[in-house]
Amino acid sequence: MAEGLVTDLIKQLVSVVAWEAEQEVRLVVGVDKEAKRLEDHLRTVRAVLNDAEKRQVTEDTVKVWLEKLNNVCYEMEDVVDEWNTELIKSAIQKEEEKNANSAPVLKMKQVCSFIPSPSCCFGQVDKLARRHDIAHKIKKLDGILDKITKEKDRYKFQLTNDLSPEVVERPQTTSFVDVSEIYGRDSIKDDLVGMLLGKGSEEESSPHIISLVGMGGIGKTTLAQLAYNDPKVQAHFEIKVWVCVSNPFDQCKVAKEILESIEHQSPNLTALQGLLEKITIKVWGIKFFLVLDDVWMEDSIMWEPFKNALKCCAQGSRIIVTTRKSRVAKVMGSVSVTNLELLSKKDCWSVFSKIAFFDRDPKQREQLEDLGWQMVEKCKGLPLAAKTLGSLMRFKRSREEWKSILDNNLWEFEDVERSLYAPLSLSYYDLSLPLRQCFSFCAVFPKDYVFSSNELVFMWMAQGYIKSKANMEMEIIARDYFEILAIRSFFHDFEKNEDNSKIKKCKMHDIVHDFAQLMSKNECFSINSDNELGSDYKIARHLQLENLKKTQFPESIYSAKNLRTLIFVYRSDCKLSTLFQHFRCLRTLSLNGDILKELPDAVENFIHLRYLNLINYCGNGLPETICHLSNLQTLKIIIGSNEFHKLPQGISKLINLRHFILDFNNCWLNLNIEFPRGFGRLTSLRTLNYFSVSGKDDSNRCKLGELRNLNHLYGTLDINGLGSEIDACDAEHAQLKKKIGLHTLVLSFDEWDGEEIVRENDALVLNALEPPPKLEYLSIGMYRGPTMFPNWMMSLNNLKKLYIYNLSLEHLPPLGKLPSLEIVEIWVASSVKKVSVEFLGIEASKKKKNDDKIIIIAFPNLKSLSFSYLREWEEWNGMGGEEEDSVRFTIMPHLQHLQIRDCPKLKSLPNFLRTTPLQKLYIYYSPILEECYKRGTGEEWPKISHIPNIIYGSPEEHDEELIKVIKEGLMKVVIKEDSN
Repeated sequence: MAEGLVTDLIKQLVSVVAWEAEQEVRLVVGVDKEAKRLEDHLRTVRAVLNDAEKRQVTEDTVKVWLEKLNNVCYEMEDVVDEWNTELIKSAIQKEEEKNANSAPVLKMKQVCSFIPSPSCCFGQVDKLARRHDIAHKIKKLDGILDKITKEKDRYKFQLTNDLSPEVVERPQTTSFVDVSEIYGRDSIKDDLVGMLLGKGSEEESSPHIISLVGMGGIGKTTLAQLAYNDPKVQAHFEIKVWVCVSNPFDQCKVAKEILESIEHQSPNLTALQGLLEKITIKVWGIKFFLVLDDVWMEDSIMWEPFKNALKCCAQGSRIIVTTRKSRVAKVMGSVSVTNLELLSKKDCWSVFSKIAFFDRDPKQREQLEDLGWQMVEKCKGLPLAAKTLGSLMRFKRSREEWKSILDNNLWEFEDVERSLYAPLSLSYYDLSLPLRQCFSFCAVFPKDYVFSSNELVFMWMAQGYIKSKANMEMEIIARDYFEILAIRSFFHDFEKNEDNSKIKKCKMHDIVHDFAQLMSKNECFSINSDNELGSDYKIARHLQLENLKKTQFPESIYSAKNLRTLIFVYRSDCKLSTLFQHFRCLRTLSLNGDILKELPDAVENFIHLRYLNLINYCGNGLPETICHLSNLQTLKIIIGSNEFHKLPQGISKLINLRHFILDFNNCWLNLNIEFPRGFGRLTSLRTLNYFSVSGKDDSNRCKLGELRNLNHLYGTLDINGLGSEIDACDAEHAQLKKKIGLHTLVLSFDEWDGEEIVRENDALVLNALEPPPKLEYLSIGMYRGPTMFPNWMMSLNNLKKLYIYNLSLEHLPPLGKLPSLEIVEIWVASSVKKVSVEFLGIEASKKKKNDDKIIIIAFPNLKSLSFSYLREWEEWNGMGGEEEDSVRFTIMPHLQHLQIRDCPKLKSLPNFLRTTPLQKLYIYYSPILEECYKRGTGEEWPKISHIPNIIYGSPEEHDEELIKVIKEGLMKVVIKEDSN
């Protein structure tokens, strides 16, 4: 870690000195020589760090020297960052003075810079004191580093000649190797599934406990996952729960995780007895399947309460336990124990070769196979070792590279299980410096943690591990780093996005997590039990703390005064004021409590903060002092109540903010958040998932036109509050068409007051809000325009999903012309009485057939169509499979799902549905249709009898996909009428 830290510090030091010169100011006076000497010392030290980091594993004195170097470098990095922050604040002050007339709101605290007053004098003195303090710290740390630099000579380190920046090759994101199958375990997997289903064995006392025993990395968890996810197993059990236990066995934590998995929400109980009693109630008479992964507990007394609580399960219930210790299986009362043996050499080769020789030329493979077999010998039958080593060798092309890996002295481990660290170490040291930093940082999270790829990207950025390039965004570089670590097998158990197949979530294997902790020893701590408190945290840099029992932050942690990451999970409304007086070096802060009522004003103490995540935030707004965090890059707020309604007036000072994320957590129905004037100055923004045009005071209201210069936005943008207060000119100024990175756009007009009204202005605004042409998802709601056919709609050739709701339209727009549409959902259009050929369009696609016929295809790629709450809709007409002169019409040739919900006056379905490949037809609360198309007896039943799945009745029982969409907030529909 020291090598990456020193390299980063050199870059930061050079950068801040250059920027100060560029600004033509001297905020920190008299440190030019010290800064240059500091840089020289760092370059001298960096030349020996490659050798030092490898020798620290076996030489304690080298390890101590590196720790001293790390500590002083961290302190220096903080001082340089303070220096840089002063420069940022000076630039912000200049900009505010420049915009004083146009943005009076921002003059609040900076007005003293040009109007003499007592407070002004005090502020200037305070600034001078801070800058003098920075100069003093630099001189002091330079002296300490001078001593450390001289000390290095006693160790006779080997110099590293190549000090040029390392280039990280971008991965091919489509080149993941599928290693989901297991080798040499097929019969064991089949036997395990058989035991779970109750085949081939007599029923024992319930629940039946099955233990998988074996050393780390031998495949216990993989085997349990395959059985757990088996379709027959999934269908067999009513409740299924997976819990990673690890060490120590915390009874309350395990009980809470079981209950949370069953109820899908965090329990408000804390006592073990209460938790177990509730579990008993939930599983009483239920066929229950529980996996307890990575159990170390050898005390039967610890397990007894769980055993008693689960006795009430239905016959046939099962528990799988994975453990490295045979005694664990015995004390838990296992009925069946499977001891996993090492893989055969042949099976180990199958794992290794599939990855190592993936997409490789057969001739090259032939030249390397003999070395590959020697590497398989070193894996000693461990599948994780074979997988990790295969992932490393996949990127080594020459025979010389393969030979150097074979000859590395890291293979010299006597212990078979510890031999896993050899391939991991080889892969780790093969990574570039920033990639090593990114990997080691993951040790701050607990075992079996579900990583979000976006979360990791933002946190790595906050720690300074990602350096932007002239032609590449930081986020893209960080995402590449994540992909590389995934390809190298440092992550596994992937969950991918349906649309682009990119990894959304993943986990880290237990052994890989142990290795990450080894690489970041004494710097990263993950504490998930009150029993784990008490270590020495003086040099801790990253901490994840789940405060399970105590209501206050444990004082023992306050010794970690140089903490850079704090992920705090607490179970009560913990007072944070004291916490905010400590840890002033934080780069990353995540607060996750049952209730977070307010953010203390003292948040301004965290001047280095880059990432702030507030989970379950129940305040009415954020404090103004948050606007002093000029380094902040990511601000994420998961809102936990309907009280939140305003942003701080000075938010435009956060000039480095790149990601502003508001997660409404099902509170969005009643929220109307006021964005302050000047928000459009946050031109560094890449993520702005929600923007509201609101507020009665026009002088302070953030207008839609402030989006004009936010052209780096990508992903999703939800604009709320369109309508009568917005004019077409302001909408045009937003320049949405220039935001080419957006793939999802949600446009919400004024809330519906229950009356049927038409607003001509809505049509003008919608026409002016021209989205980028490559948009893939569009939602338009609360729209009261008489028509919906903006000039830009037919240019959306990439649009896949369209949601429109709460409309005053009499006629639906010609959506059939959009070539890529796959999903269309139309909600609450009470003025629509007839849907006809205008909905289909007439020129979607034209092809000559036999040089004499033209085929017109409407909705050429539509797969799912839904109409809901069209209460006055009577007729649905269309043409399909018909010929008119030289034209043949084809309608919805790929339609698979059709839903009609609460359309009580609709009389019939169009004839063209007979020629579509419909697989599912839902008819809910539409009595005329239900009678007409009644199964077997309805007058029109023959016209739909070919459809495999036809469902009438309650959508709550069948329409899980639609409910999911609603919860995600893509369609903000409030149905006030009784659907019955």
